[in-house]
Amino acid sequence: MTWTPTGKHFIAGQWTPGTSTFKSEPAHGPAHDFAVGTVDLVDQACRAAEGAFAAYSAKSREERATFLEAIAEEIDKRGEAVTLIGTQETGLPEGRLNGERGRTTGQLKLFADHIRKGAHLDARFDAAQPDRQPAARPEIRLVQRPIGPVAVFGASNFPLAFSTAGGDTAAALAAGCPVVVKGHSAHPGTGEIIAEAIAAAAERTGMPAGVFSLIQGGRRDVGTGLVTHPAIKAVGFTGSLAGGRALFDLCAQRPEPIPFFGELGSVNPMFLLPDATSARGEAIGSGWAGSLTMGAGQFCTNPGIAVVVEGPEADKFVAAAKAGLEKVAAQTMLTDGIASAYKDGVERMRSSNAVSPVLSTESDGRNASPNLFETTGATWLADHALGEEVFGPLGLVVRVGSTEEMVNLAEKFAGQLTATMHMDDSDLPLAQKLLPVLERKAGRVLVNGFPTGVEVVDSMVHGGPYPASTNFGATSVGTMSIRRFLRPVSYQNFPEALLPADLRN
Repeated sequence: MTWTPTGKHFIAGQWTPGTSTFKSEPAHGPAHDFAVGTVDLVDQACRAAEGAFAAYSAKSREERATFLEAIAEEIDKRGEAVTLIGTQETGLPEGRLNGERGRTTGQLKLFADHIRKGAHLDARFDAAQPDRQPAARPEIRLVQRPIGPVAVFGASNFPLAFSTAGGDTAAALAAGCPVVVKGHSAHPGTGEIIAEAIAAAAERTGMPAGVFSLIQGGRRDVGTGLVTHPAIKAVGFTGSLAGGRALFDLCAQRPEPIPFFGELGSVNPMFLLPDATSARGEAIGSGWAGSLTMGAGQFCTNPGIAVVVEGPEADKFVAAAKAGLEKVAAQTMLTDGIASAYKDGVERMRSSNAVSPVLSTESDGRNASPNLFETTGATWLADHALGEEVFGPLGLVVRVGSTEEMVNLAEKFAGQLTATMHMDDSDLPLAQKLLPVLERKAGRVLVNGFPTGVEVVDSMVHGGPYPASTNFGATSVGTMSIRRFLRPVSYQNFPEALLPADLRN
C-alpha cells in the first residue's frame, strides 16, 4: 500500500494539526512536514485520557485483549508502508524493520494472551472468620487495578518496538490504562502510521476516543508538560541518561509524585573467565565484534566493555575482535545527533592518556565505523568516564592482572541492564564469586552469550539498578512489565455485586 503522512497529531480520536511544523530528517528518501507539539495539545490529550479512563479500565480482559490483537492486525495490514517509511527515516535495513515489526505485533499478542489468563491480577482471598477470638476477622480480597493514564516517550533506536505501539504502550493498554505518546522526532512518519493503526483498532473494537493519543515533535516544554500533567499517573521512557534523569526529577517534584520507569544507559560488561579465554578466546572475540556492531551499536544492550585477565590468551581475544571489527563496513546511524555523539565519544577515548587504540577509524557524516580501545583495570578504576556509555560500535577492553582484580572491578560497575560471563566448567569457582556481585549490578546475567537480543517472554527482565533504569524492580520487556501500570487494592467486606469482575466468585 502507498502511504503519505498527514503530519498531524492524533488526539482523542481526531487528527489534529498544529500551528507550526518541523521537517523530518530521513537517512534517505523524501522529507515531510510534521506538526510541532505544544503544551496545550498535551493538555488536550491528557484530559481526553483521563476522560476515557473509567470506561476503558472497566472493559473486560477479553475486550482489551481483542483490542491489542486488532492493533497488531492493523499494523500488519500496513506492513509494507511501515517498512518503507521506517527505513527512510532511520536508515535501518529492511530486514531489521520487518523483524522489529514482528516483535512489536508479537508482544501485543503476548499481552493479549497474558491478560486473558489473568496471571497479572495476583488475585488473593482471605475468608472471614466471624468466630475468631478476641476479634472477628473480616473477608478481604485483593486484586491489581490499573493506575490511570500513562505517558510514553518514543525511543530513537527502536522506531517500532519501543515507540508508539511498543512495549510500554502495549503493557499500559493491557493493564487498562489510556496512553499518551510523545513521538520521537527521529521517526515521526513511522509514529504516525502506527498511530493510524491504533486508531483503526480502537474504532473496530469500540474503545473510547481518549484511549490513545500521539503528540508529535515539540520542544522540551512538551515533555515537561506531559510528565507534570496531573492526569498522568506513570511514565515510560527509553533514552539518554541526562534526558531521563531530568524527567525523573520532574516526576518526583510533582505535588503528587508519580513513578518514572526510565531506561537510561548501560555498557553491559562482559567478563572473560581464564579457562574460557584460553579455550576459545578467539571465537569469543569474533562473536563480540558481531554483537558490538549489530545495528551500528545502537542497542541499549550493546556489550561495550570486555574484562579479561592479562596474558597471551587475552592478546588472541583482542586480535580476533579487531579482525572481526575490521570486516564491518560503515553503517548509517539513526540520526545526525546520534552520529555526532558517537564521534564525540570516540574522540574522548582517543584524547585520553588512559587508553590505547586497538582499531581507530574515521566516521563520516551520519555513518559510523567501529573503534576498539584498551586499558588496564587500575586505569579504568581511576577514570569514571571510561565506564560511561558510548552509543555506537565502540568497544573497550579492560585488562586485569588477576581474577581477584576482575572481581574487584565488577564490584565497581554502576547498575547495568546486563552482565555476561564467558566461562567453561573449570571456571565455576570464579563464576561463583562473580555471580553474587553481578546479580546486584544487572537485571539480566548471561553465560556464554551476547546480550544484544532481548527475548519478549514471561521470564525476561530488561531493567537494572540505576543508572541502567530508574526502578530496579521493573522491566520494560516481557509480560512482567505490566506490573508497572497496576497497583494492588484490597476490598474488605464487599458485597459480590460491588466487587470488580475479576474478584467475583
